[in-house]
Amino acid sequence: MPDAVTGTGGTAYTPKASSTIDRPDQMGKDVFMKLLVAQMRYQDPGNPVDSSQMMSQTATFSQVEKLEQLVNQNASMLVLQESATAGALVGRTATYTDTNGEAKTGLVTSVRLASKDSEAVAVIGGVSVPVGRLTEIAVTK
Repeated sequence: MPDAVTGTGGTAYTPKASSTIDRPDQMGKDVFMKLLVAQMRYQDPGNPVDSSQMMSQTATFSQVEKLEQLVNQNASMLVLQESATAGALVGRTATYTDTNGEAKTGLVTSVRLASKDSEAVAVIGGVSVPVGRLTEIAVTK
């Protein structure tokens, strides 16, 4: 199936990339909401939670939600930026470091764009190279 900018297909090693970060040591909005509900459920009826404290906790919950939205938007923007950059590489001469640590140079003939599960890959002399391994890019004369 053609998946490259040039319309040609190919198979090669493609490292997996992700736009999400799994941080089990960080509280998400679900955990925060459960704590807030538990606090309300088990509060002392003779000494209820101060309304200013409740407003503060609600505001904090809203901030956590908005920060999650920002993280998702930034991840999407990064994928779009990488795709635009990768497309501009076609027809240029690029140098990269191969798996043996040697510098290789060749013409970028096509680029497979980044997706949710993989990063952008430049095809240089028939070899698929992750864009992150490119060390130099020059205009072909």
